[in-house]
Amino acid sequence: MNSSLKVFITGASSGIGLALAGEYARRGAILGLVARRGDKLAEFAQRFPKTSISIYPADVRDADALADAASQFIAQHGMPDVVIANAGISKGVITGHGDLDAFREVMEVNYFGMVATFEPFAAQMRAARRGTLVGVASVAGVRGLPGSGAYSASKAAALKYLESLRVEMRPHGVAVVTIAPGYIRTPMTEHNPYPMPFLMDADRFAAKTADAIARKTRFAIFPWQMRIAALLLHILPRWIYDRTLEKAPRKPRAADAKNVSDAPE
Repeated sequence: MNSSLKVFITGASSGIGLALAGEYARRGAILGLVARRGDKLAEFAQRFPKTSISIYPADVRDADALADAASQFIAQHGMPDVVIANAGISKGVITGHGDLDAFREVMEVNYFGMVATFEPFAAQMRAARRGTLVGVASVAGVRGLPGSGAYSASKAAALKYLESLRVEMRPHGVAVVTIAPGYIRTPMTEHNPYPMPFLMDADRFAAKTADAIARKTRFAIFPWQMRIAALLLHILPRWIYDRTLEKAPRKPRAADAKNVSDAPE
């Protein structure tokens, strides 16, 4: 990879974001990393002393802070080649149990946070007729999963937003890549109390994702087995889906559960 490649990543302090930051650091990219936990970003930067890494402690729900981080990165390094909107959280929720705030928080981070991440860069990329915007969605956005209504809804919104954006940006020479992970071994998934088929290590996922981004793949699902699962979920008749999933294990309600991670990905 060309050492001049510039990559801006949100949610980079843990999970998928951290793995992506590590993958791009090993490939010699210039990095701009955003996360709420600035101490974790600083620890990561110390692991790669020869890599140009700029860190920006910020919450993706704060559009002004994101815009400021983008301005600082552009002033120091120029416009990024790749912007990855990765920050995300997951919370178990049940409608009718007072979880409205949890629904709102998940949507603000996973969907509005993605839009806010792209906002400071999109106009410049259009003017320059280059660049790649990458959104990390999820296979969970294909169908609504019981107990994960907030997460599934936020990822479904992200999938449709990225599709709209891809078509909008296409005439301007800007690529939009949608990455839809299946189960990836991260702090977000480690406490899930149910089987996670085809569970994939985060570093392996990050390597495959970076390759897909380099190819400007429009839509990619990893691990590959989940592509088949996603297709089957998409076409499964509603009555079969309902009967199959109604008794399936689900993520514990965040307000009740202990040790359930809502770490940003």
